Amino acid sequence: MTTLTPPAPCSWQDVQQALTAEIRDGRIAPGARLPTEPSLMARFGAGRHSIRRAMAALEAAGLVRTRQGSGTYVREAPVLDYRLSERTRFSQNLLEQGREPSGLALDAAELPAPDAVADALRLPPGEPVFRVRRVGLADGVPVHLSDAHYPARRFPGMLAAWETGEGASAILSTYGVADYRRVASTVLARLPSPEEARLLDQPAAQPVLVVRKVDADLSGIPIACSETIWAGERVQLSVDHAATREGREETLHVDR
Repeated sequence: MTTLTPPAPCSWQDVQQALTAEIRDGRIAPGARLPTEPSLMARFGAGRHSIRRAMAALEAAGLVRTRQGSGTYVREAPVLDYRLSERTRFSQNLLEQGREPSGLALDAAELPAPDAVADALRLPPGEPVFRVRRVGLADGVPVHLSDAHYPARRFPGMLAAWETGEGASAILSTYGVADYRRVASTVLARLPSPEEARLLDQPAAQPVLVVRKVDADLSGIPIACSETIWAGERVQLSVDHAATREGREETLHVDR
């Protein structure tokens, strides 16, 4: 007679990782109530202490909240209302909504300007540009990926400046660009690539919003062009028409 060895019970880390994946993937929806302690104990073969420790870790990570006498629920993160205007600034947008902005550099390199970039920046084809890729976070959660290009001739040494971790506005100010404005925007929606979905920590089946823009200094000379990929489930884009009412124009295209 063969005796089967029962599987080892899950640790609290196993429980935390499994529930985190289900919350991130949307299998447990925002606002949904998590199963009861006895249900989780039966599912994972874990003791009460392990389940409670996993719940505490999820709450510390900001993924769930506990209602006394009711249960544990997945947090409903507020949707970021990102305003597109001629002076859009990531940090300012978030701070005004009580969100904490931060960013991480993914890649920075010098390369010949692709045709579309050279055209947007009014450069000769193939002239050197700096490409900077970053992920932007709100309260520690990724909300966008950006791929920006800057003229290398105008901003010598810029790659080293990005290593400081400062934002674009602060870095541009060191080159005498104290202010700049957006002169064109194109918005479209599509599905993310597997890599984009991974970096944004979202399901691959969830659409993203893509904003392509050109920024210029106050004399009208382009200083940057970029493509920013926004997590569709965490962000809504709104257009600020105040600049148009004041007599200034920004070109906005919406691709469908």
